[in-house]
Amino acid sequence: MLSPVLDMAASHAVAYMRGVGERSVFPKANRIERLRQAMDADLPDSPTDSRDILGFLDEYVAPATVASTGGRYFGFVTGGAMPVTIASHWLATAWDQNCFSHASSPAMAIMEESALRWLLQLLELPENCEGTLVTGGTMANLTCLAAARNAVLGEYEWDVERNGLSGAPAIRVVVGEQAHASIYKTLGLLGLGRDRVVSVPADSQGRMRADLVEQAEGPTIVCLQAGNVNSGAFDPADRIIPKTRRPGVWIHVDGAFGLWARAAGSLRHLARGMELADSWATDAHKWLNVPYDCGIALTRDPAALRASMSANGDYLMSSGTRDAIHVSPENSRRARALDVWVALKSLGRQGVAELVERNCSQARLMRKCLEQAGMEVLNHVVLNQVIVSCADAGITSSAIRMIQDGGVCWCGSTMWNSRPALRISFSSWVTTEDDVRRSAEAVIQAFRKSGWES
Repeated sequence: MLSPVLDMAASHAVAYMRGVGERSVFPKANRIERLRQAMDADLPDSPTDSRDILGFLDEYVAPATVASTGGRYFGFVTGGAMPVTIASHWLATAWDQNCFSHASSPAMAIMEESALRWLLQLLELPENCEGTLVTGGTMANLTCLAAARNAVLGEYEWDVERNGLSGAPAIRVVVGEQAHASIYKTLGLLGLGRDRVVSVPADSQGRMRADLVEQAEGPTIVCLQAGNVNSGAFDPADRIIPKTRRPGVWIHVDGAFGLWARAAGSLRHLARGMELADSWATDAHKWLNVPYDCGIALTRDPAALRASMSANGDYLMSSGTRDAIHVSPENSRRARALDVWVALKSLGRQGVAELVERNCSQARLMRKCLEQAGMEVLNHVVLNQVIVSCADAGITSSAIRMIQDGGVCWCGSTMWNSRPALRISFSSWVTTEDDVRRSAEAVIQAFRKSGWES
């Protein structure tokens, strides 16, 4: 049964990918309800034939999925997963490697070293950095900030690994007023407190105001943002980092999608100065377009990362080389390095730059289409984000629901300067100019049907 089952799965997957562009981007309510009813069953007493299981998945589950791999999904800065990375993902699953060390998978250990080296080259970050591949931006932030916590307290002769945080010097955490939610979640997980931050006011585009950043005193972590989750704007790292840099200060960049601007010549200036930070978090499942899940944590200080993440046990069989278990929050972990390496090999420097620049050009085209219709775009479209609204909050909210239910495209909602707004994010390799124009028309019509007049 091995070959027929795998062949059947591949056939269903290929058919799904070929037809995804013609589907409603968000599943219709009847498809969701049909799946819910089909899943309302007790655990079977006896085994089920594998072919029947795959048939069930194709008939009930696939129609209820979101077409996020298509060209008109603009929610949550979600990449589209290139065919070559999907194929590598299949191989990684078939190989089923546990990638915690060289002993558990020498092939993946070597690939991870190569993938991380290429990422540093692509993003023009210091070549002696250490890094790891994790589930996503939240875990990448956690990994970097765990290293930061231990390092800044180490400057004050406090060993977190031995003594914990009870009695430790207080760490001052500086964030922008519009820091991403994952930063606050991470601070809670690390015992630094969500509500104990120093919040620096932001400008009209969500950028931390450098003129209001005070010089740090005591153990301090400064969190900068590369790519505001709504506007796409960047904190001015080239002004903030020199102002705050001193012993006992760790500067971190949350760049889930924005850090990829460093790979594109026409956009690199947006992230100017970010290379001077101590750590960086980003996502490969966003602009690198690999399948979920894949976050990237990079640190300037390898020793700080190892001190915060290392695991010891007689049975772990240290290889004497780089073992991921000592730089990652996970022990058991899947072969994310394969997807990253394949994406980078497939695209090369030029391909990554072209992808990022093309999506940003599409964001500007969306802005142009909406503004020509008389709509109000609320942000400066400097990267891949477009925020649109109208003066009437009720009309905006109604239009957002209509767009999300309509199926032509799917965009997220947000609050921008206390106004409900539609948030349109571009990060998929498969999006075309036709997708943009078709989606723009759907947005315009939804606002008009909701009562907006140009």
